[in-house]
Amino acid sequence: MELQGLTIGILKEIMENENRVAGIPETVKKMVDNGAKVLVESGAGLGSFYTDADYKNAGAEIINDPESIYNSADVILKVKEPLMNEAKNKHEVDMMKSNQVLISFLHPSNPINHDMVKKLAQKGVIGFSLDCIPRISRAQSMDALTSMSTVAGYKAIISAACRLPKFIPMITTAVGMFRPAIVFVVGTGVAGLQSLATAKRLGAEIYAADVRPDAVEQSKSLGAKIIDTGVPPEIAIGEGGYARHLSDEWIHKERQPFYEIVKKADIVVLSALVPRKIAPILVDETMVRSMKPGSVIVDIAIDQGGNCELTESGIICVKHNVTIDGTKNIPGSVALSASSMFAQNVLNFLSLIVKDGKININKSDEIIASALITENGKIVNPDVLEEIVSYKEHR
Repeated sequence: MELQGLTIGILKEIMENENRVAGIPETVKKMVDNGAKVLVESGAGLGSFYTDADYKNAGAEIINDPESIYNSADVILKVKEPLMNEAKNKHEVDMMKSNQVLISFLHPSNPINHDMVKKLAQKGVIGFSLDCIPRISRAQSMDALTSMSTVAGYKAIISAACRLPKFIPMITTAVGMFRPAIVFVVGTGVAGLQSLATAKRLGAEIYAADVRPDAVEQSKSLGAKIIDTGVPPEIAIGEGGYARHLSDEWIHKERQPFYEIVKKADIVVLSALVPRKIAPILVDETMVRSMKPGSVIVDIAIDQGGNCELTESGIICVKHNVTIDGTKNIPGSVALSASSMFAQNVLNFLSLIVKDGKININKSDEIIASALITENGKIVNPDVLEEIVSYKEHR
């Protein structure tokens, strides 16, 4: 049994409104059947409608005190990055121990998480960030970022629709016709494409922009009108088909065509991300000022800093009469589906780093090397380290 001898801890998420859980009864049973001892914090699954009894039936031990789990577990499974636990008056990192493995979304490129990543390294935690898993065929079953992007793209449009003070589809009434809302999506990877598809199903007129030709073609297939960024493919496309980190000069050129469409848009969804890098600013304050009163921006990229200059992390605010949604955990509002997907991704990744009941960090494996952020008291991911140093120098 591959997990024989390992103790795995599943914590209750403490981020506000975070209802997901890193392990569901189905995946817990697989861990237990594979030899692991699984500790689940009491109430960890309630936000996703899994009771403590469900976890007990799956073979888990229910623990009331999260610190006890941190003290006992070899592997910690979480959805979101470690935060300050107000109930314990302790940061979650301070409850961890040296050589403990943490598997979670760390979002290490986001400046607000830089200090947390440094603390993980100082503590000697072996930290894996699932949002850094490369987009390669072999990694698809572990690619939690893609799974959660599917959820986020869908919910971004639903959330925007609830705040938009007008109809989304074209509606004809006895007193006249209402034109369809205009939705502009920037970054048409998994989240962006799901946003386009959902907006189209609701009857919106859809526009899209992406620096990658393949993403543009996929947007066209959904019926979107394309806003050409003017960025050459050889500059735009990075490893694994992701967008490449662009210079300030190219980012400035990329956003120039956006001014006119943003001015017309009722909803703008921002999901342009670069792996292990701070998200580029593609909608500036001038664009926000130009938008129609009542318009909505949903900044899906907020976990890596956000694509809008005015987005406030974790906050829904109104600026220049435009609602700007900086919700950090959009998939948490679709917790049942999101937890099911995330938990399976985590289980598959765990299987990759364990051999014969021991943690096996094979750095020649592209997936492991890309996801590994901290080890042996250091930040070992070169891209993350570069991002932290660069941010510090530019402050």
